[in-house]
Amino acid sequence: MAADRLAADVVVVGAGPVGLMLAGELALAGADVVVLEKRHAPNHESRASTLHARTMEILDSRELLPDFATPPNEPRGHFGGIPLDLTLPSTHPGQWKVPQTRTEAVLEEWALALGAELKCGHELVAVGETGDRVEAEATGRDGVLHLSCRYLVACDGENSTVRRLLGAGFPGQDAGRELIRADVDGIEIPDRRFQRLERGLAIAARRPDGVTRVMVHEFGSSARERAADASFEEIATVWKRVTGEDISGGTPLWVNAFGDASRQLTHYRHGRILFAGDAAHRQMPIGGQALNLGVQDAFNLGWKLALRLGGRAGDELLDTYHTERHAVGRRVLANIRAQAHLLLGDRTVEPLRTVLGELIAQEDVRAHLAGMISGLDVRYDVGGPAHPLLGARMPHTVLHTGRRRLHPAQLLRTGKGVLLDLRGGDPAGPPDGWADRVGAVAALPEDPGPLHGAGRVLLRPDGHVAWVGEDSGEEGLRTALNRWFGPPASR
Repeated sequence: MAADRLAADVVVVGAGPVGLMLAGELALAGADVVVLEKRHAPNHESRASTLHARTMEILDSRELLPDFATPPNEPRGHFGGIPLDLTLPSTHPGQWKVPQTRTEAVLEEWALALGAELKCGHELVAVGETGDRVEAEATGRDGVLHLSCRYLVACDGENSTVRRLLGAGFPGQDAGRELIRADVDGIEIPDRRFQRLERGLAIAARRPDGVTRVMVHEFGSSARERAADASFEEIATVWKRVTGEDISGGTPLWVNAFGDASRQLTHYRHGRILFAGDAAHRQMPIGGQALNLGVQDAFNLGWKLALRLGGRAGDELLDTYHTERHAVGRRVLANIRAQAHLLLGDRTVEPLRTVLGELIAQEDVRAHLAGMISGLDVRYDVGGPAHPLLGARMPHTVLHTGRRRLHPAQLLRTGKGVLLDLRGGDPAGPPDGWADRVGAVAALPEDPGPLHGAGRVLLRPDGHVAWVGEDSGEEGLRTALNRWFGPPASR
């Protein structure tokens, strides 16, 4: 067999939404990126179909939303099958229905246009760190491909090859229960929104193209060890037992089963090898949280790894990727386990569902759960004096910069940090030495409420607030710049 060699700054393993988002972020910063994908062609399975508000804001910050046209918007989601209004202050409140195939197509086109390289039909078979490089091997139809890179990021899903090859600790629990789902053409059944029947849970939603997605769980059934995806005959049989409806005459376009396994890597970073998305955490994809969590992993990692590659920041910045996203992942996995219990539990969980339904009617409870599911409430520990804005994403507000009206996401399109001056007049830029990594913008908020008392705000490239100050506080600003953007450039 022939052997080819390829060198890059970063090899990203996996060309799903997470890997493509990360590749685009790195390429935007000028990194040399290769994406390795074992599939020979794009994925045609619909799989995840929900983008939450925070992910839509992230896509907006990269000017990608026009490529999605105008997807259907649903303000109502659920928590464990209990209806939940997800509306919170955002440019894109609620949830947006986008097939994963479309999300991947948009992100792939963006990443490739920025210079990332995609190598399809190559399966990773070996990986290891050697000095200041990561060496890897992949096999494909043309032979063996040897890869050498400064960093490798595993975005290769819940059955991650990289994780297996490294023997990385992945504690948690295996699946005990499962849902079987399918996209079926040519059937006429009523829509069912988390309908709990005597024998099980049934969900059906007809798409505009006439295809119906069905999902079913029979109470008391256990997850099976599967060497392959579920069959259409299996889901048709279970669906009839639970609902009494016969869907066996339909044409299945895609069938699979997913369980309530819950696992999380002990460390998202192993030296020069990092993990993001389902490769770092495995969870039941309830309410679309899995895909959104992974995309947000990539958005957190991309700018940090780019600064490290450029020699602007050290390992301590890269370490914050694990610190920040492991905590977020742990919290999401906990809420998904709670939802799985509410969703797949038999009649014995009905009293708990009733109580939670009453609590969700309270606005504070609704907003708390909506913030958690949408990702809008994520707050990182960024250090510095306590302030309501610190660590949170920049609040949703309209900003006036001269004659322009902007939303916070539009400030981030360069991929750099932003020092936002809200005092009126010309912007006070960052201290000498950081202008290559941090831009300066002067703006006046249309509604000063969320930004009350904030004279200047330092935004990280991911839109989270790293520092808030007035005219004074220059030393605090320098401390934040050092921590999140590395030391100043020498003159």
